[in-house]
Parts: sequence; C-alpha cells; structure tokens
Amino acid sequence: MSGKIVSFDDEKLILVDKNDNEIGYETKEVCHNGDGILHRAFSIFIFNSNHELLIQQRDASKRLWGGYWSNTCCSHPRKGESYDIATQRRLEEEIGFQTPLQYLFRFQYQAKFGDLGSENELCSVYIGHSDQKPAVNETEIMDWKYLSLTELNRDLMQHPHLYTPWFKMEWERISKEYLDAVLNT
Repeated sequence: MSGKIVSFDDEKLILVDKNDNEIGYETKEVCHNGDGILHRAFSIFIFNSNHELLIQQRDASKRLWGGYWSNTCCSHPRKGESYDIATQRRLEEEIGFQTPLQYLFRFQYQAKFGDLGSENELCSVYIGHSDQKPAVNETEIMDWKYLSLTELNRDLMQHPHLYTPWFKMEWERISKEYLDAVLNT
C-alpha cells in the first residue's frame, strides 16, 4: 500500500464535444466547478476468476463523492494522453497493478454534488480481469472489496445512496448489455 499523491487540481484535462473531439484543455479543478465542463473520463471494472467485481470506497478527502463506493478505478486522461496510457497509469497508481482492458462503451453524464461541484464527463468504460491482490493507494482509496454479481446487485438495490452516480449508471448498462463480456473476462 502506498500513500503517494497522484491526483492534482491543476492537472490539465481534455475538454471534448459530445462526439469526443478535443476542443481544449482546462484544470481538473475548473472542470469540476459549478455544473462542470465536459471532459474525457474513464471507468474501469476489474473482475477476478470468480467473476467478482473489485470495488473501492473513495477516500473521504475527495472533493466529489468522497467516502462513496465506486467501480475499481476511474479518472481522466491528461493532456497528451491516450485512453490506453491513461487507464494503465491510473490502475497502477490506484490499485497497484496493470492488466489488459476491453473497451465496452462511452456515455455522457452530468451529476452535481451539492454546492461542491459537478461531474460533466464523456466517460469510456472498460473491463478487465486480474487475480492480483490490490496494493491500493491510501490517498485515493479508503477501503476495497470484491463482490459477487448477486451481492453487488443486492447492495445497489438496498443502499444506492452509498454508491457514486456514474458507477450505478455504468453497472446498469454493463449488467444489461455486456454480461457475456463480464463472464468471459
């Protein structure tokens, strides 16, 4: 486990239009102010050989949805980074390992977190497989666990308020449209 700081308010994110065309760059802080500015993001779902999903509880110090449970890893490509480079960088920084990923889909969403800011993202969703034990970055992650698909669906129904909005949207689509991909990872 590490405690290295890997996320910075002044890192430049990639602004995009609804078709994922780059239109400029802005700091992470500015991108998340107010209603947010549309920018690239990604979400990663890592499953083990038992088809259990590795989920994380975001560190409480996070500006948006600190303390909430979410998918294995999520972040943003930085200025000059491809999705391939950014996803592997962030897996290593947060979870402590890298693994091949399969792209599933891209979607746009906006979610406001009280008066603290908003997510306004064009998010690419990936799945992967690993049986490696996470070596989580404690500046990013408070807790982590593996959940079976049954346990995950039950907990999302019973405690939806404990999960990030993007995770709930992504999992709903994955479980309806991409379950074969999950079971074959």
